[in-house]
Amino acid sequence: MSSLRKYFVLFQLLVLIVSVNAQQAGKYIREGNRNYDKKKFNESETSYRKAQEKNKEAFEPSFNIGDALYKQGKYTEAANQFESITEHKLKDMDLANVYHNLGNSFLNEKKFKESIDAYKNALRKNPNDKETKYNLSYAMKMLQQQQQNKDKNQDKNKDKNKDQKKDQNKDQDKKEQDKKDQEKKEQNKQDQKSQQQNQPQNQQKQGISKEDAQRILQSLQNDEKQLLEKVKRQQAVKSKKTTAKDW
Repeated sequence: MSSLRKYFVLFQLLVLIVSVNAQQAGKYIREGNRNYDKKKFNESETSYRKAQEKNKEAFEPSFNIGDALYKQGKYTEAANQFESITEHKLKDMDLANVYHNLGNSFLNEKKFKESIDAYKNALRKNPNDKETKYNLSYAMKMLQQQQQNKDKNQDKNKDKNKDQKKDQNKDQDKKEQDKKDQEKKEQNKQDQKSQQQNQPQNQQKQGISKEDAQRILQSLQNDEKQLLEKVKRQQAVKSKKTTAKDW
């Protein structure tokens, strides 16, 4: 067999293999579409992945996998799937649909900036897509609202921090005042205790003992006795003088 003949046979085999794989891929795609229509999105994803294994370069199964993931609420996985498709060489309309669904995936994750970029890319490929225009407008509005809420939360946090600081200052002032009141109370107790301790000593200083009283009384009695004796002596002398004059 000539070399040319061999190449021709190999080419036919390759065409046959590609044809068989394409047929099997189409079979799985149809199966996935039926499950998708029945809202059996998990089963449809499985069928689409089987179709992709048969024809990895085909656009339809790759796109449908992303769509099935999106319908299951797996928005992060769907976004990753659609992003991987954008790296392939596609027709403008197909690429516009990919970017549109990528924007929807980001939108459901509240990644509004990323969704806006995706919608803009979709409109670059298909400027007349009204649905993409509407979604872009909605995403821009949500981004603005998100920023406003962020600013409000920042203002609330600032006010909250101010209030907390005021409360802390009030608590600190109250603690200091309570401490002063407690110290004053303790000082009053100490003063009262000191006065009570000093009171008996003051009473002793102001009073007089029994022995001292007796000594004073005895001294007074002695002084009175001496005074009486002196008076008697004076009177006796005077009488003598008077008697002498009568003679």
